[in-house]
Amino acid sequence: MGQTRTVIIDELRVPIVLAPMAGGPSTPELTVAVTEAGGFGILAAGYLSATEVAARIAATRAATDAAFGVNLFVPGPATPPARFADYLAEIGADHELGAPRYDTDDWEAELDLLTESPVAVVTCTFGCPTGAEVARLHAVGSEVWVTVTSVAEALIAVDAGADVLIAQGAEAGGHRATFTDRVTDDAVDPLGLLALLQLLDAAVDLPIVATGGITTGAGIAAALAAGAAAVQLGTVFLRCPEAGTNPVHRDAVGTSEPTMLTRAFTGRRARGVRNRFMVEHSANAPVAYPEIHYATAPLRARARAAGNRADVNLWAGQTQALTPELPAGDLVRTLAADTKTALDKALSRRIQSC
Repeated sequence: MGQTRTVIIDELRVPIVLAPMAGGPSTPELTVAVTEAGGFGILAAGYLSATEVAARIAATRAATDAAFGVNLFVPGPATPPARFADYLAEIGADHELGAPRYDTDDWEAELDLLTESPVAVVTCTFGCPTGAEVARLHAVGSEVWVTVTSVAEALIAVDAGADVLIAQGAEAGGHRATFTDRVTDDAVDPLGLLALLQLLDAAVDLPIVATGGITTGAGIAAALAAGAAAVQLGTVFLRCPEAGTNPVHRDAVGTSEPTMLTRAFTGRRARGVRNRFMVEHSANAPVAYPEIHYATAPLRARARAAGNRADVNLWAGQTQALTPELPAGDLVRTLAADTKTALDKALSRRIQSC
């Protein structure tokens, strides 16, 4: 890659970025712990009001002088109720549901907040901000990173002025970051991380942060060797004491249960540890985010309170079985050492000439 502009990941002691795990796991304490260990922490703003995000930024700043980032959900269009009415009737036969509703995740207010109280990096998921919005963040000194799942999305981000691309492979836990979620795309294999990294490296001239299915030093080493400037890790931090992971979710991670992609809980494709609700309802779940997310929120809350793993979204990547239980700082240091060992081992292998 010919890119020469310096970005914040070039200055990290450890090329590890904390994934913004919205809905509970993301906390200021986790962000600070990863940052203080030499990585780069990102706070999740998803599902929070601008006021709540401001409080989390303030708490993080009170605990560290180091740079950190904030992740925003780019809003999509509202879904016609006719598209999800039958599905809600199906699951409503067995569960008490909330009201399906549309919102923009406080997008405009959060942009205002991040221009009035800038952070080092603003990352975006579910789409790409406009060129004017990127320029607005650049004007206050923030880098803009955009999560992409394809070359086509990457080119849109480049045109908008993004500084860094976050390449999300299909192995990743949580929601797919696709700009548009389409049922018709389900028939096409989503790109795994290694394939995506190679395609992006050939197509764009920006630093790439790799994410999806990485929980070990060997996985980090593989991503770096494939052209990534750093990796973004989420699932591996779910069991850290600093994470706000719900006990039901925490207990489900680190098990042998496989993961699967589903729209059953939120109306947007996401990967989690397989459970009964996913198996029973994934086939009929439509594209309807965030409407279904809000409709199923009460049943998920009741399941968490009851310790019922069967009806909770247990977001996790494909390698969740390898997730350790360590303080976040210790985990970053362990992963850094293991990455160096893996790279040294790979370099020690002799490649014979043809």
